[in-house]
Amino acid sequence: MAIWKAYRVSDAITEVEDEKFVLPVIQRRLVWDEEKMELLFDTLLKGDSFGGIMVIEEEKGSKPLFNYRPFTKDGGIIQSREIEELTQQQFFVIDGQQRIQSFYIGLKGSLNGKVMYFDLFSDFNSEFEFKFENSETKLPKQSKDNAERPVPEHNWYLVSSLLKRLKDTNDDEQVADEIISSRKIDDTSKKKHVRKNVKAFYKNIITAKTLGMSQVSINKTFDEVSNKQRIVELFRRLNDGGTKLSSFDLVASILKGFSWEMEGFLEKMLEEYEDIGLSQDNLIKLIFLLQDDHKKEMASIEGKDAEFAITNKDRINSTLKSVKDFLIHAELYNYYKDGNRSFIPLFFVAYHLFYKDIDAKSLYVYFDNYDAGNVDYPIMYKWIYHSLLNGVYRSRGAGWVAYKTGVRKLLAEIKKHKNMVFPKEALFNVYIEHPVVFSQSYKVENLDSLDRSFLYYLMYDRNQTIRNQDIDHIMPKSILASLKYGWDEINSIKNFQLIDYKTNRGIKNGKPFKDWMNNDVSDKPSFVKRHLIPDDEGMWGESRFADFLEKRAGLILAKISKYLP
Repeated sequence: MAIWKAYRVSDAITEVEDEKFVLPVIQRRLVWDEEKMELLFDTLLKGDSFGGIMVIEEEKGSKPLFNYRPFTKDGGIIQSREIEELTQQQFFVIDGQQRIQSFYIGLKGSLNGKVMYFDLFSDFNSEFEFKFENSETKLPKQSKDNAERPVPEHNWYLVSSLLKRLKDTNDDEQVADEIISSRKIDDTSKKKHVRKNVKAFYKNIITAKTLGMSQVSINKTFDEVSNKQRIVELFRRLNDGGTKLSSFDLVASILKGFSWEMEGFLEKMLEEYEDIGLSQDNLIKLIFLLQDDHKKEMASIEGKDAEFAITNKDRINSTLKSVKDFLIHAELYNYYKDGNRSFIPLFFVAYHLFYKDIDAKSLYVYFDNYDAGNVDYPIMYKWIYHSLLNGVYRSRGAGWVAYKTGVRKLLAEIKKHKNMVFPKEALFNVYIEHPVVFSQSYKVENLDSLDRSFLYYLMYDRNQTIRNQDIDHIMPKSILASLKYGWDEINSIKNFQLIDYKTNRGIKNGKPFKDWMNNDVSDKPSFVKRHLIPDDEGMWGESRFADFLEKRAGLILAKISKYLP
């Protein structure tokens, strides 16, 4: 049964400061940005509806259903606490935390080192303007976006100071007069705006009960696990609206509901291995895959899933550390760090390592001997390079849905090889038998079917990626089209290079390639070597485009062969 209660915003913030309002471990972190918080205050002062909050009531002296953390005052991360007995009655916020958090930060704290200011010259009939900034001097002095605003100037006032003064005096007229006097405001219209804005702030934050709270009591006749499941299910339903959680946000909340230690574990792993593409989604998928489950449904998540992760947290950490070491030694670390790459091949590298019959400490340093007899390293290197170059895990065009069919079939195979040498050929056979477009031999004819992102990475000696360069037609497409070359040839990888965007969109744009090389490239030998350009300058003219493509294809093949034993 739920009980509704109306709150003043200022009273709710006092409860937050006193840790009467807290966040259960199942809640995610702050996700609202400055703009959303500023708009919430505008909505509040207008008297518009902005939604209430829902809380679980926990009595003093009881062991709470969930461990909890206080609200953050500066947007930083606070770890949940393990609590055996509450020293006061507390309310665990399960819906509306972003709103309460925004009010707390705006009225009492900061975000990204910035505090909130209120423009006392705001057009009170249209928009109450709030702004986060780390110094009043950085705030705009004049309104540039609203020509119809009655007072074109801004008059910014620190929100926390305004709140304190209004609570101290309990008199909005006195505070408005003090501001008018101290800031030497003489204009009648400006005085009116200060008084109206201070009054709106005072009314909607301090005197009016504008915040609705639904209070849910826990039925103590049910056991702890049943109550946790009921609250997590309620949390899931509530988060179908508002600032939606992804399915994996909800899975994370469910896992944290089963074991509060999951919060710290998830955050530690993400902090340590985010640079190799580990996201919360991928970490949770990995936890399920390590239990030989590729399609865990939200409704079927159990306490044993959280128990598996916590029991094996050191081993999972060692596994991910070795995955990262593998990428570093295989010179793939920058490739993964630099872009949004598929994590699927790393799932199976991790799976293989996790099930090695060695302790967590040995697993942590497993690739220290990568170049001195490590049995897995050369095999895994060859497997991942061929897989990436063939684009087996790309989102489209691979021949299967990698995150569904691919993961299912590969897991079914690799789990047969626990604590054995990495099953490269068996996994290659999975590709071939599906069938996925896959080959370990590369020819001129199939260069354009390879994954271009990884192909560029190899072409440029594994130290340059698309993210910070333009993809440039070596010979301009406009000239080639006028010479009746086909678009498949014009847009072939054999006619593409990576150069900086200023050059591509500036002095090189549309120029005949040979003219540009002779007139604008200062170090031709270096450029030719770096970009795999045929050194026969007779091929640099667009009239010999076919010869140029044939020669450059050979140079590309030679380069990628260098990295594919």
